[in-house]
Amino acid sequence: MSEDGAISADRRTSTFERLNREAEDSGYHLNADRDFTLGLVEGLLTNEARYGYPSCPCRLADGDRELDLDIICPCDYRDADLIDWGACYCGLYVSDEVHAAGEGPGPVPERRPPQGERPQDRAAGTPVRSAEATALPVWRCRVCGYLCARERPPGICPICKVKRDRFERFW
Repeated sequence: MSEDGAISADRRTSTFERLNREAEDSGYHLNADRDFTLGLVEGLLTNEARYGYPSCPCRLADGDRELDLDIICPCDYRDADLIDWGACYCGLYVSDEVHAAGEGPGPVPERRPPQGERPQDRAAGTPVRSAEATALPVWRCRVCGYLCARERPPGICPICKVKRDRFERFW
């Protein structure tokens, strides 16, 4: 960042290239609209300089890492947004379908719960939900054994990169 607070074009481009490489290596895609995506990258870099962490550029950060844990990019809501809407809230990450179509994603509604109901708002050791019927299902990748507890399996296994259809309900 320069003395006037501007992000250099080189830093923005190198960060874009790193994020794109990391996304593709992990089975994700960045938005194909390069100018739009570079704007989001600039927002991430600005927030990182401002707060010390790259909070989502499309949400208001509190400036307190503990309060913003769920919106540090990639945010807690990315995968559910990709499944439901084809893109994350800010549009940085897009689904395979949106990526293959080469079109920009449509609008994505905000799913971040209000303060007091966010994952980081729970006291340490407090269960996410009651252990009865409302517990999250646990999904298992049949190829590598990766486990995750969430409403639906991820689009791509973060370990072996197989698609969602290779997951089974484990618990």
